[in-house]
Amino acid sequence: MSMLKIKKGDTVKVIAGKDKDKEGKVTAVNHKTGRVVVEGVNMLTKHTKPSAANQNGGIIHQEGPVDISNVMYVHKGKATRVGFKMDGDKKVRYAKSTGEVID
Repeated sequence: MSMLKIKKGDTVKVIAGKDKDKEGKVTAVNHKTGRVVVEGVNMLTKHTKPSAANQNGGIIHQEGPVDISNVMYVHKGKATRVGFKMDGDKKVRYAKSTGEVID
């Protein structure tokens, strides 16, 4: 996978799937598979056995990965596409809707 336009810590909006229109913060990005984990999106139920870390075991709810094509970066409350441009001799991301540099 080439350079991804979404990074850890970005706020994104889900644009497709069962959690469409939900927003959340990206907690993990997998460059190899092109998937992201977003807070509160694609909640999965996991049954765990008792272990040293979790004495009781039981049912745990956790976020599952979502394909990166199903999320859009949120800039000033609106979902926007992300592009790259050169700012002097540095490559930066910018919001295509406003043209403002993101980072």
